Amino acid sequence: MPRSARKESGVGIYHVMMRGINRQAIFDDDEDCQRFMDILADLPFQYDDEGRLLPIRTCVVYAWCLMTNHFHLLVMEKDWKIADVIKSLASCYVYYYNKKNERIGHLFQERFKIQ
Repeated sequence: MPRSARKESGVGIYHVMMRGINRQAIFDDDEDCQRFMDILADLPFQYDDEGRLLPIRTCVVYAWCLMTNHFHLLVMEKDWKIADVIKSLASCYVYYYNKKNERIGHLFQERFKIQ
């Protein structure tokens, strides 16, 4: 059975939650939290191949909460849909986490949840 589409916010603001697969830790230490926050800080901006800032705002991040095995974000869409924003964030972090821990495969359980 195909999964149903997410309900769109009328104002473009979403409370997003993602959890580690099997509820495993996704932040092992302060370095992991810092890397996630660095990715999050850069997320609203887009750059060209030469590193020049483009006039595109992907989103606005209002708040975040990092827990050991999951995170919460309060995000407003701008030029990107929420799915593209979270895909970019998650893929960048998973690449870092898997390389650091010499592992492969999924880090997050299911797709992100909107609450």
